[in-house]
Order: sequence, then C-alpha cells, then structure tokens
Amino acid sequence: MRRALVMILPLALAACVEEPKPAGSEDFATFCSACHGAAGAGNGLAAAGLAKEPADLTRLSARNGGTFPGTAVMGKIWGYTGGRDSHAVMPEFAELLQSDLVPYDGGDGIYTPTPLRLVQIAEHLKSLQR
Repeated sequence: MRRALVMILPLALAACVEEPKPAGSEDFATFCSACHGAAGAGNGLAAAGLAKEPADLTRLSARNGGTFPGTAVMGKIWGYTGGRDSHAVMPEFAELLQSDLVPYDGGDGIYTPTPLRLVQIAEHLKSLQR
C-alpha cells in the first residue's frame, strides 16, 4: 500500500499544479494584444482607433514565402528598423529590454545578443503562424 501511495502521490500533485504559460505569450498579451488581438490577427480592441490597421501577425510566414522572418520581426519589436518606418505606431518596450541577453538567430545565420523577453515574443509569434 505504501509503495502504491509513493508512486501515485507525485501524479496527484502534478495534476493540481497549473501549467505555466510561456513568457512570450504573457508579454504578447500585455504589450501587443490591445492592437494585434489575442490571436495576433490585427483585430485588438485598440485597433479601431489607429490611423493604420495593425498587421495580422499570423500571416508573417505566409507573406515571406513560408519562412518566419525572425530578423525583420525582431527589428520591429526591438525598434531597430533603420528609420524605414518612422510613421509606425509601435510603442517602445523599454521594460522588455531589461531582460538578460541571449544569442538569437532570426533566420539570417547571425547570432545577435538580444533581450530574452523579445526573443520569447518572437518565438510566440512564430507559434501563431498559419
């Protein structure tokens, strides 16, 4: 009986623990979903008040020949776009820039030290592709 309890107890406890959400989805919900919508389709509650419709983030790969454009996405969320989109409404994510730096390859073969939380948002966006 005791042996059975020892084997069953960890399983019972595991069922009581809620699976944590990936950090990227939490940051997306906090910083991005108001404009881009919970599913990233560009239909957030704040989208109606914007002069330019937010991008449908679920179609990034489809618009890029089936490949997720990680470097371009990172440039957009990090705010480095070479001045090509000075009219953009994207906010700055200063809080997210304070996270640890990790090597990130956006698909161009170059590993760049990048704030972890931005990498997590990019990975979340990759998971939303249809």
